[in-house]
Amino acid sequence: MDGSQLLSTQILNYVTIIYFVAMVCFVVYLAVRNETVALTAKVLIWVGFVAQTFALGYRWYESYQMPGGVGHAPLSNLYESVIFFAWTIILIYIALDLKYKQSAIGAFVIPFAFLAIAWAQLQLPSSISPLVPALQSNWLTYHVITCFLGYAAFAVACGVSIMYLIKARDEEKNKDDSSGIVGMFPSSKILDDINYKAIMIGFPLLTLGIVTGAAWANYAWGTYWSWDPKETWSLIVWFIYAAFLHARFTRGWAGKRAAWLSIIGFMATIFCYLGVNLVLSGLHSYGG
Repeated sequence: MDGSQLLSTQILNYVTIIYFVAMVCFVVYLAVRNETVALTAKVLIWVGFVAQTFALGYRWYESYQMPGGVGHAPLSNLYESVIFFAWTIILIYIALDLKYKQSAIGAFVIPFAFLAIAWAQLQLPSSISPLVPALQSNWLTYHVITCFLGYAAFAVACGVSIMYLIKARDEEKNKDDSSGIVGMFPSSKILDDINYKAIMIGFPLLTLGIVTGAAWANYAWGTYWSWDPKETWSLIVWFIYAAFLHARFTRGWAGKRAAWLSIIGFMATIFCYLGVNLVLSGLHSYGG
């Protein structure tokens, strides 16, 4: 089925525009300090999220309209996974925003979701194709959902860590009070706490993703672990965030060291997700 003719793809085009406008509003909010602008951005995020949720659900329905009616969850190729990745980032952002109510964070988190969905809409083929035999399993859905929720939490942690490094540097220079755009950031203590909480959300989800992936591998190929490049890099990412939490619990790691480790972890996550699929060969190469 031609992706350009799909209603879900057309809806996602509008969602991309909505996320772009919301991202701009968050940046403008930092400059003008106008709460109405921040509220506008948050409303747009909610509208975009609802529309994207509908589009994902409708794409699932559209897969059943294909010749043969072999429907499947929209999680089976690179285009669908990137769209879902953007959706999970927005989901994690909304959850944390409801708890912390720090509008400035949107300027550093929403760009991840916008860049993901924009890349998918502009560069990746959006057609729906039948699943290869290895993907015809419910384990696909369990594995992708848990992994990408973990990835999304790490994306939020990365954005917040970048904010932390900027804020901490500003606080060192202006010990009495932060000014300008940085003055709109949450305190470094709050940012450090959000970074930690986001990774606490992402780590068990990534762990569950690796476990469901192993179960899926056994179902599809008869072995739980084969040291495929994706499996190896997933383990590397797992060890980075395990080291983050271990250092936090046992050595009290916080602040800049924690922020840098969070950023490094997300860079490894992106390579695990995209670099392995696009550069290396292996059992996950069909993802491209």
